[in-house]
Amino acid sequence: MVKAYIAGPLFTPAERMCLEEIDAFCKEMGISSHLPHRDSGLLISGTDTDWSKRIFEADVQAIKSADLIIGVLNGPKADDGAAWELGYAYALRKPIIALIEDLRIRVINNINPMLLNSVKLTRSISELKAALADYVKR
Repeated sequence: MVKAYIAGPLFTPAERMCLEEIDAFCKEMGISSHLPHRDSGLLISGTDTDWSKRIFEADVQAIKSADLIIGVLNGPKADDGAAWELGYAYALRKPIIALIEDLRIRVINNINPMLLNSVKLTRSISELKAALADYVKR
């Protein structure tokens, strides 16, 4: 079974819903996934000072064990955590498929060149599904 790591902004309910939608159709395609907010935990408050190290280590391990990385790059600029995850995955030579549906990013020149040249870019959920189906077929 193909394993995917789904990277993207996850700090609002809408951002998490987008990642969970991708997770749902991955399951339909036979792709298991790692969602950082579900599988590694969200930022927490209180007296626990080791939470960030646990999240970091869990996410790094999940990226290492993934066959494929899916990145959501919506927003006026890419989420810094997602950008780091995609860069790390690129360094590990993992295939990366990115989704940008944000209307603020209308032209390719508005995408950071480091991201643009390290991912297969899709502009809609249907394009992302097609790229994933292509990957699974291979």
